[in-house]
Formats: sequence, structure tokens, C-alpha cells
Amino acid sequence: MNRQGRVIKISFFALFAVHCSLFTVSPAYAMHISEGILPFNWAALWSVVAAPFVAFGLHRLKKLSASDLSFKPLVGLMAAVVFIISCMPIPVPTAGTCSHPCGTGMSGILLGPWVSVLVSSVALLIQALFLAHGGISTWGADIVSMGVMGSFAGYFVFRGLRALKANLWIAGFMAGLFADWATYMMTSVELASGIRGGSPFMPLFWKILIAFLPTQLPLGILEGAMTAGMVVLLYKKRPDLLVKMRVVKPEEVAI
Repeated sequence: MNRQGRVIKISFFALFAVHCSLFTVSPAYAMHISEGILPFNWAALWSVVAAPFVAFGLHRLKKLSASDLSFKPLVGLMAAVVFIISCMPIPVPTAGTCSHPCGTGMSGILLGPWVSVLVSSVALLIQALFLAHGGISTWGADIVSMGVMGSFAGYFVFRGLRALKANLWIAGFMAGLFADWATYMMTSVELASGIRGGSPFMPLFWKILIAFLPTQLPLGILEGAMTAGMVVLLYKKRPDLLVKMRVVKPEEVAI
């Protein structure tokens, strides 16, 4: 099968999975932070924090796409992957939200953290509008937790471990693991800040974080394995893409 055929096949399965998720998700649990959970002032604050990350992500996308016409299709495919991965909610009633894999560690490694923030913001908006997962008022908070924290944590963990000569599997696994856990640590911060009222912040923060542990510890390990698997698979099948995206150096690719 030629390269175009492989791209068409992958795109078909990605679209099929999105179609299935749109028509089979029931009941509509609120993924991420539910609509109305955060007071207006906190929702507005997180939106302001998220805005420059999304804006610079758009700037990076335009710049990279101008120099490489194949970059936008890769971003689109990665956006579908993040959308699908983060559409697997496990309700956490005590936290007012859900646990789920995120996929931003993977996109942070492959696309860079800034474009990964943009990818996650699009996925979160579609989920909020059409799947009742998350909310419009809490969109900024969800971008900060999943997009910003997940993408940058995954990116820096991967780069740091690679600088220490860790192999691709270990670096990818730890990047996916810490991207997932960083997302839920930030979600706990956002929830505790917004709903604490006059109560102390730290006790509520620890209560919410502990509520996530039974689901998020194994999900973090799962996401680490998925991230490592994707990076290693690309290294074996399309190492030129990893070189183009500066994930590996040209001299690391076996001739």
C-alpha cells in the first residue's frame, strides 16, 4: 500500500471512531470540568490564562505550515487522535468531573507543546459543543489543565529523558505518564480554587486529588504505554517523520 493509501486508511478509521463516539456515548457524563462547576470569576481567570497559549499555538501552526505543507495534515490527524483518546470518561462523582486519558503527552512530543495546546483546545471545544463533555464556561480551565499542563509536562519530560540518553520507549512512557498526572493535578487545583468558598484551599485540593487516584493511577500507566507505543511505532515505520518533527536526530535513524 502506497503512502497516500495508508493516510486515507488511517483517516477513515479516525473518522469512523469519531462517528461512533458521537452516537454511542450515553449517558452524557460531563468529561473534564462540568459546565457551571466553576464560579464566573474563576472561569474567566482560566480563560485569560489559556488565551495566550492558544494564540501562540495558532501562530506556531501557521509558521510551521508555511515551511512544510505536510504539517497541517499531521496536525489534523493528531487532533483526531487526541479527540478519540480523551473521549473515554470514567466518572468520579466525588470530584465533580471524570477521569480519562488525554493524549496531550503524545501530541506534545510529536507536534511540540504550543501546537499541542491548540489541538487540545479544538478537541475540548467539539466535545463541549456536541458531546456535553466539559463546558463552554469551563473551556479555558480545561485547556489549561489538559492542553497546557499535559502538553508541556509530556514535552519536557520526554526531552529531559532523551537528553539523559533514555531510549524512546522509556522517554515516551514517562512523558505520557506525567502528562496525564500533571493534567489531573492541575484539574484538582482548578476545582479546589473555584469551589472552596471560604474553606482552606489545601485540604480540599488533597481531597479532590485523592479522589482521582483510583482511576488516574492506572490510566496514567495506560497513557504512558500508548504514548511510548506510538513513538516507537513511528520510529520503526516512519523515522523520517520523527526527524522532520525533531523528535529524533538524523544520526539516530538507522540507514
